[in-house]
Amino acid sequence: MTNHSEAAGSAENGDISESGDISGDDGMGGHDAGTWPQGGAEVRAPLPPDLTCTAYDSRGDGQQVTLRTPAELADALPYLLGYRPEDSIVMVALHDKDGRGRFGGRARLGIPANPDDWPSAARQLAHGLVAGSERRGARPEQMVVFLCHEPGRDESGRQVKERLGPLAHTLRLECGALDIPVVEALCVSDGRFWSYCCDDEGCCPAEGVPMGLPGTSVLAAAAAYAGLQVRGSLRELRARLLPWENSAAREQEAALDAAGAALVPRILDARGRHEVAGETLDLAERIIGRLADAPPAPGMLPADLRDDELLGYDEAATLILGLQDRTTRDRAAEWMEDEQAGPALRLWRSLARRCVGAYAEHAAAPLPLPGWVAWSSGDELAPGGARHGPRRRPR
Repeated sequence: MTNHSEAAGSAENGDISESGDISGDDGMGGHDAGTWPQGGAEVRAPLPPDLTCTAYDSRGDGQQVTLRTPAELADALPYLLGYRPEDSIVMVALHDKDGRGRFGGRARLGIPANPDDWPSAARQLAHGLVAGSERRGARPEQMVVFLCHEPGRDESGRQVKERLGPLAHTLRLECGALDIPVVEALCVSDGRFWSYCCDDEGCCPAEGVPMGLPGTSVLAAAAAYAGLQVRGSLRELRARLLPWENSAAREQEAALDAAGAALVPRILDARGRHEVAGETLDLAERIIGRLADAPPAPGMLPADLRDDELLGYDEAATLILGLQDRTTRDRAAEWMEDEQAGPALRLWRSLARRCVGAYAEHAAAPLPLPGWVAWSSGDELAPGGARHGPRRRPR
């Protein structure tokens, strides 16, 4: 399921992934599950005692981690997604297997700013995740819900939890209507979490429970051992696709002007268009090889800066304009397997950053390519324009 709009509007970019490196058993330690049938009466049932996550390394060896508390579940969220969600509704499916369970699909949607949009967002998310799971032959038995939202001005995390309470209730109703109980619903805000399913002051006090330091939990250690990474926040991942706003942007725009003057007349001619397509793909393949030969750089920002240095202004302009042709773009999308996938993904991200100034709309051509290549190569975490909607800088 993919839906394109921003979190400030109605439901935003539903990201559903079915497979992951972490799987788990059903249940949340000691907390009653709450769900409602169509009539709206709440039904509560006891839960299994724990939820077990297994992080797999590259050899397939697993290190099992048992989650017994809401705190451990809240800590697990970034490892389930591969990034820290912001302003997000996240739903995680749980499946039963031989009396034990495992994590299944994950779905994320931006929290609509208007509460009137919450019912439709909840319906879209729940039905989309269940339908996606059923297409893969595994209907969820239970659900876990996370509401991640930072406080606004003069607002506390507890007030966020209370404000989003009706949204949590609506999500549980939608899952209940599908006969899938929500075994835990957590609000994560301002470094704390609150449970919507537990009112026991002993474990879930009204002031919330502080989140642990990132990377210090048993699950974090297991994920690190298995080579799994939390790649930053969702905002940081999206920033990799935003257009330049530095002095180099003017030079890039000038290069795009010059390339347009040279290429557009050729593209309007059938024979010239065929030649431009071939030149575009040849240039892209050379640059992919150049990126593949570059030494690795630690961290997202250093890696992106290195890739930008390896791509000239004129080269970027030629590729951006050449990729406006759909047939050329479809052929470029074929670089999604084996050793070409990683460098191709880096090239498409770099081109998205070069769509500056008057050429911002040209990013519609390269933006789908990062998401497509990432998905095809098994990296469901890398955001692309096709999955995360239009580019906007936070204001």
